[in-house]
Amino acid sequence: MSKRKSFVLRIDPALFKQIEKWAEDEFRSVNGQLEWIINKSLKDHKRLPKQKGKQDKA
Repeated sequence: MSKRKSFVLRIDPALFKQIEKWAEDEFRSVNGQLEWIINKSLKDHKRLPKQKGKQDKA
């Protein structure tokens, strides 16, 4: 299992409620949904390191 970093996140209750609903709609935990949102944002903005052994097909 991969190592995970824990941290405290303060978030507006209304925003949390929306993320919670979205996570429920996609059968994820709130933590999993936040991780997915962050990962997607990093990928969309080309901020993720390139994976070894995979070539871009652009």
